[in-house]
Amino acid sequence: MNFRKATFFLLFTFYFLVGKAQTPKSYTSSEILQQIKKLNVLGSVLYIAAHPDDENTRLLAYLANEKLYRTGYLSLTRGDGGQNLIGDEQGVDLGLIRTQELLAARRVDGAEQFFSRAFDFGYSKSPEEAMKIWGHDKILSDVVWVIRKFKPDVIITRFPTTGEGGHGHHTASGILAEEAFDAAADSTKFPEQLKYVSTWQAKRLLWNTFNFGGNNTQRADQFKLDVGMYNPLLGKSYGEIAAASRSQHKSQGFGVPAQRGESLEYFKTIKGTAPVNDLFDDILPSWNRIDSKQYGAKYPGYFKQEIGDIANSFNAQKPQDVLPRLVQLHTDLSLVNDNYWRSQKLKELELIIEQCSGLFMDATANTQYAVQGDTLKVNLVVNNRSGANIHSADAQIDTTYVIFDQLQKNKNAAKTYSWFIEPNAKLSQPYWLENEMNHGSFNVTEQPLIGKAESDPLSVAFSMMIEGKEFTFVKPVRYKFTDPVKGEIYEPVSVVPPVTITPKSSVVISTAAKSTTVEVAALRDITLHNPLLISSIPSIKNNIIIDENIGMNGNVVLTKGQKRTFTVFPLANKSAIIAGAQENTIGYNQQLRTINYDHIPAINYFKKAKIEYKILDVKTEGTIAGYIPGAGDKIPEALEQMGYKVVTLKESDINAENLKQFDVIITGVRAYNTNEWMNNVYDVLMQYVKEGGVLVSQYNTSNQIGPVRAKIAPYTFTITRNRITDEEAKVNFLLPQHPVLNYPNKITGKDFEGWIQERSIYNAENTDTAYKKIFSMKDPGEKEQEGSLIIANYGQGRFVYTGLVFFRELPAGVPGAYRLFANIIANKRQANNAPKKNDTKNLKIKVPSKFNGKGAKG
Repeated sequence: MNFRKATFFLLFTFYFLVGKAQTPKSYTSSEILQQIKKLNVLGSVLYIAAHPDDENTRLLAYLANEKLYRTGYLSLTRGDGGQNLIGDEQGVDLGLIRTQELLAARRVDGAEQFFSRAFDFGYSKSPEEAMKIWGHDKILSDVVWVIRKFKPDVIITRFPTTGEGGHGHHTASGILAEEAFDAAADSTKFPEQLKYVSTWQAKRLLWNTFNFGGNNTQRADQFKLDVGMYNPLLGKSYGEIAAASRSQHKSQGFGVPAQRGESLEYFKTIKGTAPVNDLFDDILPSWNRIDSKQYGAKYPGYFKQEIGDIANSFNAQKPQDVLPRLVQLHTDLSLVNDNYWRSQKLKELELIIEQCSGLFMDATANTQYAVQGDTLKVNLVVNNRSGANIHSADAQIDTTYVIFDQLQKNKNAAKTYSWFIEPNAKLSQPYWLENEMNHGSFNVTEQPLIGKAESDPLSVAFSMMIEGKEFTFVKPVRYKFTDPVKGEIYEPVSVVPPVTITPKSSVVISTAAKSTTVEVAALRDITLHNPLLISSIPSIKNNIIIDENIGMNGNVVLTKGQKRTFTVFPLANKSAIIAGAQENTIGYNQQLRTINYDHIPAINYFKKAKIEYKILDVKTEGTIAGYIPGAGDKIPEALEQMGYKVVTLKESDINAENLKQFDVIITGVRAYNTNEWMNNVYDVLMQYVKEGGVLVSQYNTSNQIGPVRAKIAPYTFTITRNRITDEEAKVNFLLPQHPVLNYPNKITGKDFEGWIQERSIYNAENTDTAYKKIFSMKDPGEKEQEGSLIIANYGQGRFVYTGLVFFRELPAGVPGAYRLFANIIANKRQANNAPKKNDTKNLKIKVPSKFNGKGAKG
């Protein structure tokens, strides 16, 4: 083609991956018909809450698929501070997982996904704390931005401003939604946004009242509607769709059964006029909302009639037959003067045209990485599967056009293009992680990016003539391969640097100066002029000169895939370093972090190859630890840094003879929630304690999401939902002389300085008299809690249950947490008979090289 549109229509918004082992989504004829009918609906609803999994998926499914409104969910956070039922990722890593889980949910229920810049810093007991940490004005501006850009007729909140939602984030989401309802219409509020959008006044703000968690906020006088009906075009009821959507939140253990039948949703009006008969009372969700003068050359009612006629004449066996009318409709829509609805309906129509035509367009690579300064081989395929009137296909990659041969019915037109990735090409980094974040929020400086669910992928623009008119469809470049069990798999392609730097550990814990290693990996052939470059630490060790802007002398040539390991030594008065490498004048200090789970696309992102050194005054007593994995944590790595040998235990490993070798056995977080077999080994574990062992149980939950599946302890206690969310809460020592506070380390208040996110969760209550309660603490305005650490002697050993969040503090290198944990697991009696440190030849169970093969790496 010799002509180009000025702007591509970015249809990749609709071209989603559905799970690991499936090809990109295509639409059945019934789904296409549903989308054609949606062209006649000009209404939008925005749902607002605080976290992934807060949304009402049944209501979203109903609004998007029954009413055919443009439906969106704004989650203020990405869920970074939650717990993780499927792995050991926390913080930003968990937020990345939950972002993809939300996108998977939206692919099921048909809504769109948005986020603010708020960081989920953990459980909060007040909206004031939440908004102070987030930055009230910053997050309010984000909510206003999404409203102005999305232009919802109706805004619905999940939570009220009055606290019935419990979590401070929940209440804050209701407060911010109410403030934004007015602020979005006020041109004096956040005027910098008006460069991109206009002000917007929604018709009404409703609270979607609820009845869960023992809190019923629904009332007979509230507006209500039934969202449980069956959709014959989709073959499912909205309860069934909602269950599939909600079950995407796998990291939170939110798999739910499908529901069928009537289901009423209740709404309380917060602002605007109250609905009486319909959610859209006094709103025209049709073409009638557009003034006839904005129709271009068409008469009022034209679009409603024409779209209705197209729907009525639609042939499910030959969807391509309506292409001429759809293309003409596209031309007519282009003349509508209402910018918002013209853009939205053109986008919807272009997806319909693509699906009716039966077009298949694919841009794939045989590698997951597009390396800066290297060539990516891209395989391009176009197939006119239905034999529609489609001609002159090409693909634009960067500034190059690849011309396809004449398209023939149901035959692949294939081309291969070698795409040179410029040395300065932008890395595939989630946009909210490009800048250093604040404690409570991400820093995004480009206004148009705010609110987006994820960064745009590396893409190719396919163009062709359909019924005599040019259309352009943007498709992501994806890594495609075949798994012998899962079949064809598509993954994202990420732009990466030519070399990555991976420290063995990002936090090095030791009682004295200790070396560590970094791995330098080449992703293409490369000559490093400074193969190891360490910032701000002068030293010379093993021929490696480590100094400010100075690296190892001489060139090192690495071929693609080759790795080199270098030793790095800490120096006095230097608590952190950043490792890097240099090619010519370009330096690289990125560590590639990869997160892999079957239910979401692979996630790649970068962080600086930073190593923190923590020289601790910590003593240990014992050498061998057994670890029973739960939902996932990084306690084993912390134990290794403390000098322990760690053995991961399966059910078959837990017998009386094997357990004799361990000074301590630690159960991972939620081990009694995730391992049904724990009940089978209860007697063996109790006998181990009785004979002198130490058994430490980290927190478990006791609710509908995570019921305890086995007996835990020799004496009874109750697991509650009580927690201490203030990480600086004063800790009172109830038994100052108890051994756990004195041996082998003397624990003081100083050991509770520098803790992160929170103190404890799922504390114990109703404890048997055999237990000793060690600490009391409280959140502001609440009473003291004494169940964060309970200890009971049993026979010659002891049992410990703790809600203290060691799974957060130890990976973060909090010194006092290490000292306290060393005391909790100390076993003086057993230590005398245990193998010496670094001696594992007498172990009956070999130390594995990895603790857990799932989840994240890097």
